[in-house]
Amino acid sequence: MAFDADEEILQDFLVEAGEILEKLSEQLVDLEQHPDDSDLLNAIFRGFHTVKGGAGFLQLEALVNCCHSAENVFDILRNHKRKVDSELMDVVLEALDNVNAMFEQVRNHEELTPAPDELIARLDALAQPEGEGAPAAATQPEQEESEPAEDGGDITDDEFEQLLDALQDEKSEDQTPASDSGAASGGQEGSGDDEITDDEFEALLDQLHGKGQFAGAPAGEEEAVSKEEKPAAKAEGGGGDDLITDDEFEKLLDDLHGKGGSPTAGGEPSAPKEPSAPKEPSAQKEPSAPKKPSAPKEPTKPKSEAPKPEAKGAAAPAMPARENAPAAETTVRVDTKRLDDIMNMVGELVLVRNRLQRLGADSEDEHMHKAVSNLDVVTTDLQSAVMQTRMQPIKKVFGRFPRVVRDLARNLKKEVNLVMHGEDTDLDKNLVEALSDPLVHLVRNSVDHGIEAPEVREKAGKPRQGTVTLSAEQEGDHILLFIEDDGAGMDPEVLRRKAVEKGIYDQDAADRLTNSECFNLIFAAGFSTKDQISDVSGRGVGMDVVKTKIGQLNGQLSIESELGKGSRIVIKVPLTLAIMPTLMIMLGDQSFALPLVNVVEIFHLDLTKTNIVDGRECIVVREKVFPLFHIKRWLVRNSASQEVPENAHVVIVAMGTKQVGFVVDQLVGQEEVVIKPLGRALQGTPGMAGATITGDGRIALIIDVPSLLQHYG
Repeated sequence: MAFDADEEILQDFLVEAGEILEKLSEQLVDLEQHPDDSDLLNAIFRGFHTVKGGAGFLQLEALVNCCHSAENVFDILRNHKRKVDSELMDVVLEALDNVNAMFEQVRNHEELTPAPDELIARLDALAQPEGEGAPAAATQPEQEESEPAEDGGDITDDEFEQLLDALQDEKSEDQTPASDSGAASGGQEGSGDDEITDDEFEALLDQLHGKGQFAGAPAGEEEAVSKEEKPAAKAEGGGGDDLITDDEFEKLLDDLHGKGGSPTAGGEPSAPKEPSAPKEPSAQKEPSAPKKPSAPKEPTKPKSEAPKPEAKGAAAPAMPARENAPAAETTVRVDTKRLDDIMNMVGELVLVRNRLQRLGADSEDEHMHKAVSNLDVVTTDLQSAVMQTRMQPIKKVFGRFPRVVRDLARNLKKEVNLVMHGEDTDLDKNLVEALSDPLVHLVRNSVDHGIEAPEVREKAGKPRQGTVTLSAEQEGDHILLFIEDDGAGMDPEVLRRKAVEKGIYDQDAADRLTNSECFNLIFAAGFSTKDQISDVSGRGVGMDVVKTKIGQLNGQLSIESELGKGSRIVIKVPLTLAIMPTLMIMLGDQSFALPLVNVVEIFHLDLTKTNIVDGRECIVVREKVFPLFHIKRWLVRNSASQEVPENAHVVIVAMGTKQVGFVVDQLVGQEEVVIKPLGRALQGTPGMAGATITGDGRIALIIDVPSLLQHYG
């Protein structure tokens, strides 16, 4: 591979190809459900072709060969010579996996591992028309012998320069005998013969480097040209000769018409002829007649001036596509570490703002109040703007699930349809990455445990195909994620029995569990309702990891289920992890911060009116029973021996569906805090998520509610 190539070119390839490969996985699964969607077929074809073109420019032969074989399959499909089926999709998805693996090797500057020969052979077999026997086999080998050389043997920079020189020399020699043609194309030559875009260069390379392989075989040439030039084809009706989109044809025409506009064979026997293929001289050359780009210009063959109005006519509809080009120029690639540094500085600014607000409240100076108020507005706006630079759509995570569900459903012999909503919902990039694995566990769990086998669903009066719905929406400063299925649902009695069998609860405690608490048992470590262990599930590992991970993100999990109807898992996570809204409380003379996401309600309580249930102090509020915890005894030294006051503030906090009461000495109020990691000596302290600096300049510990209760409660 040409790793010594310009690093900027390599990075551009990684960005463009990475986006295409992300889309391809989703598009391929979508195609399996909509096999007759010609737009989708063309989009997939262009995706593989674009990746192939970029890889060819960087001389990544293994990647070129795999993409080329996949591209051939979709050329046959979009010409309706073969139909999409599950077996074909298995092969194509395996090819995509190999392409993705090689792409990662390119990203890491590693040597490429070519796709297995057996896979390439299967792709090549699928690239032949369906049901066509000996005739297809007779014509295909000639093409297969030459085309890999066409893609694998990309020309070097020196060779390309020589080729351009030859073309320009020939063009200047042909100025006199082809004065009419030269006059017609003069305006285009002025556009800069050596200033071509990446897309135009790739099209030129396909034309020049590809057709030379078939100079002596017109029939084979026609097939090869159709393979290489059809990336630009819309092919809505099946890929006719004139189905090149206006903007792509105009690019090809401009470049090739300006650089190789020679109607005669010059000094070069084959290469100089190639650029003239899409030009009007095709009327003067018999072998060029079947070439695709010449088809739209059949009516104007006699006139060499004809291509000029053709190109101008194509320019008008091409404008929307060209208007998109400046969008790439208005973006800047920034190292994520810089964004993190900026976010940290904004966090420090928030702390200064909090401090000034506290000082301003003690001041009677009106100008001071105005200045602090203005600083508050600017800081809030700046914080919001910086957060937006770190935001990514949840689609970054959702995009992988069509493939996950498709492969798992085929493995389990189930029929499952995945529906996704709210893919454009934005959240912090760190959360996007952190949510990926938990969501994969939950979606796989819905397909494996939730959706029944097709025969079972039919007996229950349901459609054979089950539905898993994945959705996201923003609620205030939080994101809500929903994973729903219309499967069998969960039976609370089965969950109670399993909890007793595994020793999680005794029979009396299990009988007192509410249905909601039973559903939450699936998040217990080692808990599984499967009797048989498979490569998909059954070990009781996974769901407890999900709960732990969501807890680390200051998120919450809740489950709703109805037997026979299906289940619904709700995840609530903050928009960002950098700045957290909290409730500041006092325990003795020490400040603590409770994440606001955990706080349900606050009230003043007469502590003499508590009850004891199962040896634990509880309170009853609106006919609900809440366990009561004096967290001051856990977190503040020398407080265990202090007398309990008769009246205190109680903060009801929630973890999933469980709610408990924390007794606190004083409520300070709501405050946005910046989470600072604990020092080495304090790292891993139970119940502590980090520390922050309060508005009055003191240090406050941030309470990790689930960890606190797990350790002390």
